[in-house]
Formats: sequence, C-alpha cells, structure tokens
Amino acid sequence: MTVLVDFARTGRIGPLECGMPLAEAEELLGPGRPHPAIRLMGPDIDGYPYAWGGLKLTVTRRMVSGLAIHLWGSTAHLPPLVLPDSESYDPTVDREQFVTALDSAGCAHYVNDRLTFGRQSSIVTRPGDVCAVFGLPGRDDQVPHRDRHYLHVMHKRTD
Repeated sequence: MTVLVDFARTGRIGPLECGMPLAEAEELLGPGRPHPAIRLMGPDIDGYPYAWGGLKLTVTRRMVSGLAIHLWGSTAHLPPLVLPDSESYDPTVDREQFVTALDSAGCAHYVNDRLTFGRQSSIVTRPGDVCAVFGLPGRDDQVPHRDRHYLHVMHKRTD
C-alpha cells in the first residue's frame, strides 16, 4: 500500500518519473519487455509501453511519458526497485481501503467522472495527478467482498 500511496501523492514510482529518458529507466530496472508494436515498428514508435511485470512505462520520443501499475489478477509482479523485498504480492486493494490510506496520508483526491461508469469507478489524486481505476471483481476473481470495487490500475501520463 505504501508504494501505491506514494505514487498517488508524488506522481513518481520510486525514482521513476515522467520526463526521464527510457535509457535511464532501463539502467534502474534492467531491460523492459517492449510492446509488440515497438518490436514490429521499431523503437521510435510513440505511445506504447515497455513492461516489467505489472509496471508499465509508456514511451514518447524515447522519454517516459507515462507510468502505470497494473494490479488485476491473483498475483501482481513488480520489479524490486518498485517493491523492495518482494516482487509479487496479493493485489486485492478495495476502493474504501485505498481512499482511507490516501486520506491518512493527506493526499487529496476527487472522482474522475470520465472513467466512472458501469462496473468501474475512478479517482484522480492531488498533487500527484495520478488516476486510479477500480472495478467490480470478475467471476473468477478471488476477493473477500464481491460487491466492492477493487483497484485495477494506477496511471499517470504527461502526453
């Protein structure tokens, strides 16, 4: 939860931030797995992510233009730089739990109307300007409360 709240507050994931060169991120994380479009079209194609498990960095002109942590599934995997001491964890964070953690950390947030509809809801944090998207669990998802929204992804984009 600490990693998620820090991202929400600062807009950074540890030393990773929008605007940094992809080469610098790869020095910190090791080589990422490029999106298939990058492999097909070459490294100069913009707007596609490089992945390190559940961590995704969107790249524009070889600069990091977006950060995202994906949490759906039974186990999430993040590189040790992001989640020290453990690369995987149980990703079931419900909306109420997350909002309580944000409030405790003094991180302002508001409902993101553009991404709140149907079976999902979303908030945007201040000052980090990070979007968190929640959704109801799928039929096969193992969660304690079937009627609650769970965190699926957190992302920040500069482009």
